[in-house]
Amino acid sequence: MSRIGSSPVPIPDGVTVTIKGSDVVVKGGKGELSRTFHEKVALAVENDQVIVTRVDEERESKALHGLSRALVNNMVIGVSEGFQKDLELIGVGYRVAAQGRNIELQVGFSHPVKVEAPEGIEFDVPDQTHLSVRGVDKEVVGRVAADIRKVRPPEPYKGKGIRYVDEYVRRKAGKAAAAAG
Repeated sequence: MSRIGSSPVPIPDGVTVTIKGSDVVVKGGKGELSRTFHEKVALAVENDQVIVTRVDEERESKALHGLSRALVNNMVIGVSEGFQKDLELIGVGYRVAAQGRNIELQVGFSHPVKVEAPEGIEFDVPDQTHLSVRGVDKEVVGRVAADIRKVRPPEPYKGKGIRYVDEYVRRKAGKAAAAAG
């Protein structure tokens, strides 16, 4: 039995979950998310909870059981609280600037890098070296943050680049001094 799949997903106040066949629509204060689930997983709403069960005991059904429950849980959390990824820029002259809904990165290239915000994503720039990516869909927030980090990933010698705020970059020693002879 899947430990994650067997626990129900609580529905907080202000969130509605509508299930039609394998389609699930979750509406809340921050927005609306919809997703189609595999037919090997059955979903039902009972007592302000979403119950995820598998149709049979096949290997694929067991794999989809926990995944489906986690996806529903992320949808409920997204429309009620939202998701956020924080990034920081480390390096001399590295900075970020907000331009309307989009951002512009100065990260050591001869040109600025412009990043457009996809639908449902907001950028927050508290200062020149920090950036927050916010949205209701956890998958999209993570992908956009990873794409921004990919512009200039942190390098192991000086640690310069774009990194997550809680990320640890393992540093290398570099070249040793030449032996005096």
